[in-house]
Amino acid sequence: MMNAVSLDKKQLIFSGTASKRGRFASVTPKNSSLAHLGYARIRLGADEPRVAFETGERETAFIVMQGACDVRVNGERYELGTHDGMYIPRGSSVEVSCKEELDIVECSADVTGDYPLQIVRYADVKQDPALKFTAGGNATTRDLNIIIGKNVQAGRLLAGFTRSAPGNWTSWPPHEHTKLLEELYVYFDMPAPAFGIQLVYTEPERPEFASVVRDGDAVLMPAGYHPNVAAPGHSINFIWMMAAHREVEDRQFGVVNVQPGFDQAGSGLEASQKPAASDAR
Repeated sequence: MMNAVSLDKKQLIFSGTASKRGRFASVTPKNSSLAHLGYARIRLGADEPRVAFETGERETAFIVMQGACDVRVNGERYELGTHDGMYIPRGSSVEVSCKEELDIVECSADVTGDYPLQIVRYADVKQDPALKFTAGGNATTRDLNIIIGKNVQAGRLLAGFTRSAPGNWTSWPPHEHTKLLEELYVYFDMPAPAFGIQLVYTEPERPEFASVVRDGDAVLMPAGYHPNVAAPGHSINFIWMMAAHREVEDRQFGVVNVQPGFDQAGSGLEASQKPAASDAR
């Protein structure tokens, strides 16, 4: 059974989260129904080439969605390219700078443990069948990319991105992981007129959320099944980020409950359960 969590449409969708320059926090536990997970966007360029902040008591992860950048953490310099990832420990001073257009998706969660700074190269992810794989079948095919997963030591965070085949469903069969993880989707690379439809529901007969979603929208999944579908001729693409309820113990990707009636062929996420070639343990 799923935990009893109140789902309210006003709490579940945040629109236009990629529209601001600089660093902008769209979703936090203070302005949403999420207990741990936060989402921010860093968009820099010639007009605003630098941003700095402190992580405080929150572990933080980056996924570079466009461009390249230098990141300094406590004075140490690192270089990131498109689709590279980075795990930044709590208690860190961070400075991001670039020479070209830059778009970074940032997620964070409160933690009590200390975990090391780690760089994830997308070139390595692409070579690991437990981190990058195709899931689904007819009408449900999508490409999954796990950037912050079992390859990274962390307390709560998991993150990556998914691209669907045109017109296909994703997060299918419908699944939920309410007891372990809360989740958030941010849609990307869906220029107009592309759109998708996102569902979030704890009871199939009475969906709490059903809405058109477009590039830059963020939808929260504190609980419930959460399938979505792309408009014909277009893909639905989204960055997904999750935070474990119990630090470390609940940080498990691909451990899900499939909606009864759609569970004959598994979850579609079985490839993620294979040992990762880049396992950080």
